[in-house]
Amino acid sequence: MADDEKVEHGTRTGLFDLRTILALLFGVYGVILTVMGVAATSQEDLDKAAGININLWVGIAMLVASALFGLWIKLRPLALPGPAEPGEDVPTNP
Repeated sequence: MADDEKVEHGTRTGLFDLRTILALLFGVYGVILTVMGVAATSQEDLDKAAGININLWVGIAMLVASALFGLWIKLRPLALPGPAEPGEDVPTNP
């Protein structure tokens, strides 16, 4: 392949990485639960949960999980093999 025909691998593949999707979902739901735990928790809700603000704690845990997924994405990015060169053996599945 000529240099101008080579495709840049890994530019858009990270967007569809499952870790990215999970990090975004955990982040969105974590923010929602944290805000609900801080702003919209009544004493009646606390009494139902034995005095524990469940929305707040689960929201914080989800934000931590989102950050860990994001860290995992940065430390171990998705790597796809490049196109095979002519004459190179390509492994096949039996």
